[in-house]
Amino acid sequence: MELNIQNSKIELIQWLTTLNDKSMITKLMEIRKNQTANFWNELSEEEKESIQKGIADADVGKLNNHSEAKKLYEKWL
Repeated sequence: MELNIQNSKIELIQWLTTLNDKSMITKLMEIRKNQTANFWNELSEEEKESIQKGIADADVGKLNNHSEAKKLYEKWL
């Protein structure tokens, strides 16, 4: 199944590189935008709060470097 998806992606990429119809490109960009925006609606409130907390922490410089993060989460990796 994964191979079929990869082949389909390659076929779409090839098609997109030849596409000159501006209205079609605009429609595709709108689909992409909606797809990206809609993922938020599929998250639980707990997931949303966790993401928002992470963003707030990052905004004030409360970050861990990669090696510290690996130590913290290695049991789940």
